[in-house]
Amino acid sequence: MNGIVASADALRTALARVLDGLPASQAAKAVDRLITHYRGATPTDAPVLRDRSDVVAYAAYRMPATFEAARGALDALRAAAPEWVPGSHTDVGGGTGAASWAVAEAWDGAPPRTTVLDWAEPALALGRELAAGALDAEWRRERIGTALRLADTDLVTVSYVLKELTEADRTALVTEAARAARGAVVIVEPGTPDGYERIIAARSVLVDAGFTVAAPCPHSGACPIEPGTDWCHFSARVSRSSLHRQVKGGSLPYEDEKFAYVAATRFPVTPAPARVIRRPQIRKGLVLLDLCAPEGLGRETVTKRHGPLYKQARDAEWGDAWPPAEDV
Repeated sequence: MNGIVASADALRTALARVLDGLPASQAAKAVDRLITHYRGATPTDAPVLRDRSDVVAYAAYRMPATFEAARGALDALRAAAPEWVPGSHTDVGGGTGAASWAVAEAWDGAPPRTTVLDWAEPALALGRELAAGALDAEWRRERIGTALRLADTDLVTVSYVLKELTEADRTALVTEAARAARGAVVIVEPGTPDGYERIIAARSVLVDAGFTVAAPCPHSGACPIEPGTDWCHFSARVSRSSLHRQVKGGSLPYEDEKFAYVAATRFPVTPAPARVIRRPQIRKGLVLLDLCAPEGLGRETVTKRHGPLYKQARDAEWGDAWPPAEDV
């Protein structure tokens, strides 16, 4: 499909089109219900998004953040496997298609043909509407759980889905994603302690299935973070529309989305030598970098005596590979 343009700006434009005229009060009520659900601890066996008002509220409330989190994970995958280009993509539990937009942008020169699977028909309907002219995608209703069977595909994404499933369904879904993926699996969850635990469990399933961890970890061994003491997560900056600010009750033109993820491949990759796992601390004449490396967790102090590396450390961001590629 030629002429496809999928980007953060294009997504914002598409959202503005479908959200135009929606009363903020109506959206806010639906958002309150969704927040209550997403902060809950009990998985459901029914779609969270029940009708168009739910879906439109979700699109305003969550879609930009999901897009940016997925884009962050995909950027890390591309850095570890720069030559790999997927020809096909399955977005499991994709809803309105935020992760599919991120995939199309990541490989904008040759975006893969996408299949979006979700169990909420209203979400699929809005996804089709938003994606018209922007994504080369098929939208299909499927029950996301133990019985799901996926067609073989190059890339499988599962974003913000595992929390909605029982533990048995989570394991079955990740196992099926690993079976179906010819190239890579990318899983994204909220950047919370329980989101990290779900990512670690999914990571173990992928490694046991023969996958190599491409990101964020610099290795495929056990996570060095001791359970219950900390959690691995990252942050993505999200631009807010005026309606977005209204339904979320905020005044700033942006917010920071915290997320946890794993990207794993069937083929050899070159993961980061180390990963910046906290926001760098910039002090006078030095930068403190908290890193995860193959040998474990540690802190590196970079000072002016390190020359060009010092400037790169000052420019480093949470989630970046370290040292920068040109200095490896």
